[in-house]
Amino acid sequence: MRSDPDEVAGGARPSATILGCAGPVLSQDEAAFFRAANPLGFIVFARNVADPEQLRRLTGELREAVGRDAPVLVDQEGGRVQRLRAPYWREWLPPLDQVEASAPGAMERGLWLRYRLIADELRRVGIDADCAPSADIACADTHPFLRNRCFGSDAATVTRAARAAADGLLAGGVIPILKHMPGHGRAVADSHLELPTVTAPEADLMRTDFAPFAALNDLPVGMTAHIRFAAIDPDRPATASPAMIDLIRRRIGFQGLLLTDDISMQALSGTVPERARRAIAAGCDIVLHCNGTLDEMAATVAATGPMSDAALRRAATALALREAAEPIDTALLEAELEALLKG
Repeated sequence: MRSDPDEVAGGARPSATILGCAGPVLSQDEAAFFRAANPLGFIVFARNVADPEQLRRLTGELREAVGRDAPVLVDQEGGRVQRLRAPYWREWLPPLDQVEASAPGAMERGLWLRYRLIADELRRVGIDADCAPSADIACADTHPFLRNRCFGSDAATVTRAARAAADGLLAGGVIPILKHMPGHGRAVADSHLELPTVTAPEADLMRTDFAPFAALNDLPVGMTAHIRFAAIDPDRPATASPAMIDLIRRRIGFQGLLLTDDISMQALSGTVPERARRAIAAGCDIVLHCNGTLDEMAATVAATGPMSDAALRRAATALALREAAEPIDTALLEAELEALLKG
């Protein structure tokens, strides 16, 4: 199913950005800025979340600021990386822990149930895109910031698990965002703080780390990794590398909307506007800016410019998947999931 790019734009062409706000209430200055900047969409974090009623109000105000049904994203993987938490929302096991706790043959059904329930939670508060699943492969040396956010330690398991998670989100009318392309698992450094470098040969990477992303290349939205792959581009992280974006597009075969990971992360060098320009020049469709600082957001919007025709078409295809889902019996799905985890 495809949507009309003109409907996505809703008038003026959006800037090639997804932005965040500073707190749980949208200020007048933020609303005015978003109205003028016209980002494609928004992302919310724990700093933006108090309770369901407040969050519904905020997501509505964000869309009202740009005058269209803009997507609202969140990181709701489960485990350490989930922005909506108890007492109002379910607490989920880390992804790797759920896979390891699954009864034989029950992994995929259990993950589908998990992410179908997550989708229901998100849609109830006006969120319609989830920065999940991760198709990174956990290795012995994977940095702790990522390891238990992975689904497994081999390409086949990770592919099946990530597909089940994505299908669960889509069944609930939530867009899955596949990450971190083309593979973050070999990183032994935290890309929030420094640039990881992977030295494995390209052939090994294509056979292992990149394989789940190739198998999932039909998903609608992806997110790049701030990692340098020395065998392919020794000078630039994937987010800013034309060679790596070309690999994602041609060899991995991903044709969906391609977002950067947070442009504020310290794996990237230079000013935030410089990082944004490099990402767009490399071939990313959208720059994700997460910290909610007005001055930085304004500079990022100026650096990226409006969305390209290709990006607008890809966004239209993705946003058409946000169909209202049939109601679910949450208690029934929760009971089934619990049974699958008990084994």
